[in-house]
Amino acid sequence: MPYPSLTKKLLDAVDRFRQPQTQMFKAGERWEAISAEEMLRHIAGLSRGLAELGVGVGDRVGLFSANRPEWHVADFAILGLGAIDVPIYFRESPERMAYILNHSGAKVVFVAGVEQAQRLLECRAQLPAVEHVIVAGAPELDGNLLHYEALVAAAGDAEIAAYRERAAQVAPDQLATIVYTSGTTGEPKGVMLTHANLTSNEIDAFETLEYGPRDLALSFLPLSHVYERIMGYVYLFNGVPVAYLERMEDVAQALLEVRPTVAAAVPRFFEKVYANVMESGQKAVGYRRQVFDWAMHVLREAIPWRAYGRTAPADVKLSWQVADRLVYSRIRAGLGGRIRAFCSGGAPLARELAEFFWAIDIHVYQGYGLTETSPVIASNNPLANRVGTVGRPIPHVEVRIADDGEILVRGPCVMQGYYGNTEWTREAFTEDGWLRTGDIGRLDEYGYLSVTDRKKDLLKTAAGKFVAPQPIENSLKASPFISNAAVVGDKRKFVVALIVPHFENVAARAREAGLEFSSNAEMAAHPWVRELIGKEVEALNARLAQYETIKRFALLDHDFTFDGGQLTHTLKLKRRVIEQQCCDVIEQLYADVEEPRPAPRK
Repeated sequence: MPYPSLTKKLLDAVDRFRQPQTQMFKAGERWEAISAEEMLRHIAGLSRGLAELGVGVGDRVGLFSANRPEWHVADFAILGLGAIDVPIYFRESPERMAYILNHSGAKVVFVAGVEQAQRLLECRAQLPAVEHVIVAGAPELDGNLLHYEALVAAAGDAEIAAYRERAAQVAPDQLATIVYTSGTTGEPKGVMLTHANLTSNEIDAFETLEYGPRDLALSFLPLSHVYERIMGYVYLFNGVPVAYLERMEDVAQALLEVRPTVAAAVPRFFEKVYANVMESGQKAVGYRRQVFDWAMHVLREAIPWRAYGRTAPADVKLSWQVADRLVYSRIRAGLGGRIRAFCSGGAPLARELAEFFWAIDIHVYQGYGLTETSPVIASNNPLANRVGTVGRPIPHVEVRIADDGEILVRGPCVMQGYYGNTEWTREAFTEDGWLRTGDIGRLDEYGYLSVTDRKKDLLKTAAGKFVAPQPIENSLKASPFISNAAVVGDKRKFVVALIVPHFENVAARAREAGLEFSSNAEMAAHPWVRELIGKEVEALNARLAQYETIKRFALLDHDFTFDGGQLTHTLKLKRRVIEQQCCDVIEQLYADVEEPRPAPRK
């Protein structure tokens, strides 16, 4: 079916909904709103400024900003010229930023925020092709910078009319963006996506969620990543006001202030929410602790009913209603109290976590996709939801499983290729035109897709057994005492794990045993803590095949982070980096095992 351009979708939405608060941002202690008309005026003013700088059809423009209204203003200002935007993660290193801008050949860069502008200026000398820099939200900075505020201040009806005229000439098959993948290994690849690639996904993947003006969205995942970007289009094109959050560290407070009805998140978000719930329960004493423990028992009994739609005895339903008033409703209130739908993507969500949230009446619809597929391939939705899967393929997208278990895809959302690299593009597709996802999965008899792991992440033990680390790690993180985990064992005799304790929950349990720790390092090294975590590992091992079981583990005194280089933008593990940084710890786990040291993972 034909799909429209992104600019047509935006203009249609502005004219249809005329929202008084399309974009929301926090100024000091208050949340302020920008109307749809004002947003369009800003877009038109910036687009005119870009045109005066010589930006036209096919030119690349860098887009470097945290989540804020200016991100979408710049996006649509660029797209309305038939130009191509190149989004950059707002905490990107100067070295990687320079690589992306130089590789894409960007001639202009739009940057928002003082911190981001300073990061860009650090590598300005390394950007010979960049002719102009437009900066927003940094009036004190100078030095050959053009200021966004001046460009949009004078925009009026004439500029809006000119923008509408130019935007109407943008064809759906024109290239809209080059998104450089964060990559768990190797150098970034520039994924080329057209307007139709993105609008097909926005239309086909989210229709059943029925987003509309009655909703309010919180945008906190990086807009530079195609997952949050497509969600932003879904919101704007369906009249949903968007509250932008620049720092993910502020999500908890923003949920209480904004009280959104919809949001997109990654598994790490849900892991942290779950861990905080368990931490609060562990800290409770007396009657409150008894009530919490009872509510968790009721929750486990209610999972078949709440998560899978099966029948439940009357006493379970009655107990759930009481537990809901006493405990579950308070958990929902901590997320703002109005969430009707979370989308989960970026990585597989542990079944245990999905069951927990559905059991407390928080609907989490898990989906699956890639940057190369704009991004959604499959998704659960209110009409077809199966916990533990990533849903059925969305309309007009086909999925098949290769002989080796790899998920193959084709459809209107599939990329045009990798910018400037025909060899990578050729390798990404089968001879008959299916995109190789690099993921291992299976389709059940009802058409629901399950994703096991990344093909490159599969561990092959010395005995030739394949182990998928992600499901094991997800099960470990379902423990209230484990914050993070990385499973290791490629070419080894057995599997081991690097485990990050949930320091607050472990400390709370330790106090009950009369123990106090002065630091995380002391906690991680203590035999009592090792025994506590060991019992969690043993419980998981009982559910695994013998070759999958974790024979040994090490406790780390710090978590994996993006700044530390161990996580991608969407908080997935960079396994090669972790194995390199923790090589001494890993070797100690295998110290008394006679085996050749494996070559570094590629």
